Amino acid sequence: MASGPLSFVDRPVPEPGDGELLIRVLRCGVCRTDLHLAEGDLPPRHPDVTPGHEVVGEVVRAGAGTTRFSVGDRVGVAWLAGTDGSCRYCRRGSENLCPRSIYTGWDRHGGYAEYIVASDAYVHPLPSGFGDEELAPLLCAGIIGYRALRRAELPPGGRLGIYGFGGSAHLTAQVAMASGAAVHVFTRAPAARELALKLGAVSAQDSFDPSPEPLDSAIIFAPVGDVVPPALRNLDRGGTLAIAGIHLTDIPSLNYEDELFQERTLRSVTSNTRGDAEEFLRLAERLRLKVSVTPYPLDAADQALSDLAADRVTGAAVLTVA
Repeated sequence: MASGPLSFVDRPVPEPGDGELLIRVLRCGVCRTDLHLAEGDLPPRHPDVTPGHEVVGEVVRAGAGTTRFSVGDRVGVAWLAGTDGSCRYCRRGSENLCPRSIYTGWDRHGGYAEYIVASDAYVHPLPSGFGDEELAPLLCAGIIGYRALRRAELPPGGRLGIYGFGGSAHLTAQVAMASGAAVHVFTRAPAARELALKLGAVSAQDSFDPSPEPLDSAIIFAPVGDVVPPALRNLDRGGTLAIAGIHLTDIPSLNYEDELFQERTLRSVTSNTRGDAEEFLRLAERLRLKVSVTPYPLDAADQALSDLAADRVTGAAVLTVA
């Protein structure tokens, strides 16, 4: 990361097509998925694609056939940019599994830019009570954390383990605690452990430490396969471990008796549906989630990615664009 993977280029302001909006970008969150793209863990699906998929912006032009937003509206653009709407996954409400789904900042140019074009049907109204910097992390970190929490099947008042404590985890922890959960955090970063305790976590320790108590559920946000076996060992009987990231390093071999037996469950998380996003954004407004932000100007996007890679970001990194 020291050499910087990003290049600044001049492009004409894009034109919105039918059903699309042209949006002036105000803020864009820096997600670990952007880091995976920059470092080559995820090959880009579009040549010279502009990263960024936690976009807060203002509608400046609407293409033909748009119905949901007007010029001047403040809106959010998230990771899921489109689906075919007709496959068996879309028809059953699992559009996140659509084989022809496309993504902001991976298939389409994203929000590390002054302007972005997005499909009106995949743009989100924003909750009230938050500044632009606070809103940006809600649009992926918050949404995917919420889906991961659902996948982890945390019982009411249950005991939740969270591995890694960055932009997504610090929001997910608050949602879990609001439902009465006891949250235990496992992370190598001292500043992140301090933030976890400040937000109300019962405990905060190193990634590979034993849990102070057996866990009903756990979520891995860190893209580190090595933490999967200790996370499974920390689960109580019948517990569920959800892996939230789009990329994970290889998982070491598992010991069936110690790590999977007694009906422990290991699950992945694949993107999110628009329904997930709508539910989470309403919940964020109701709970008044505290969003911890480290701001950067757009021309320091490389530095933001470098700091994210080195665990120097507390909470979520956000780029100021306009």
